[in-house]
Amino acid sequence: MKKTVAILCASVVALMLLSVNVWVPTAQATEKKVFKIGVVPQFEARRLHEIWTPILNTLEEETGYHFELVGSPTIPAFEKEFSEGAFDFAYMNPYHALMAEAAQGYQPLVRDVKRSLFGILVVAKDGDIKKVEDLQGKTLAFPAPNALAASLQMRQELHDNFKLDFKPIYVKTHDSVYYNVLLGDAAAGGGVQKTFNSQAPQIRDNLLIIHQTTPVAPHPIMVHPRVNAVQADKVKQALLHLGSTDVGKVMLANIPMKQIGEATMADYEPLKQLHLERFVVESY
Repeated sequence: MKKTVAILCASVVALMLLSVNVWVPTAQATEKKVFKIGVVPQFEARRLHEIWTPILNTLEEETGYHFELVGSPTIPAFEKEFSEGAFDFAYMNPYHALMAEAAQGYQPLVRDVKRSLFGILVVAKDGDIKKVEDLQGKTLAFPAPNALAASLQMRQELHDNFKLDFKPIYVKTHDSVYYNVLLGDAAAGGGVQKTFNSQAPQIRDNLLIIHQTTPVAPHPIMVHPRVNAVQADKVKQALLHLGSTDVGKVMLANIPMKQIGEATMADYEPLKQLHLERFVVESY
């Protein structure tokens, strides 16, 4: 009898151990994976959170992953962070995409496939400057040295295409560019159509666009190579699905992404031919 009881007890213990061994990996398998998301600070921090929090919440529901939005106070800080691999996923300008690939091997997942990105050069409508050639030797305002369309590509075209000599000043935001031009502190300034259109009528109606840069593929969402292929594809498919719903389209339009689609590094290869590294400013 004692032998029978001992055997039964041993069997129960074995079953308990087996159930623990089976249960522990299952629990680990259901744990959420946390990914850090970086976003180029094109808007102030509160606005960025308003735009991205609903998007990330939806991605969490669809993928089961957790996403942590990491704020960068300035564009140089953002550049330093992605160059050091601080983000698992990041939304950045097209030239940043080249920088991120070279530094860490980031690859694009999605981008806006309905529109292109181009810079605009504005002057005071009632001023003496009417064409680009009139800007020889003048002071020009730009939001930041490494902002692609409004600054990097604009300075490249002014230098290469117009042989223009000018003094650049960097005033941090597109709004400041337009104010500096209207106040006469700069003869012209670089921006993009979206920020120009969003200006109050008393600002916009008193500025004149005298040049547009060559259009390029717009900002991608990039993924770091430490994110495995299955995880990266799951996030990509969730983003593409988001863009197929009416609610998702409204969310993505705030980024702005008019129509989301797949992206590859080939989309940004033409930028390499411009040799924009000549105009990159490492610190300012």
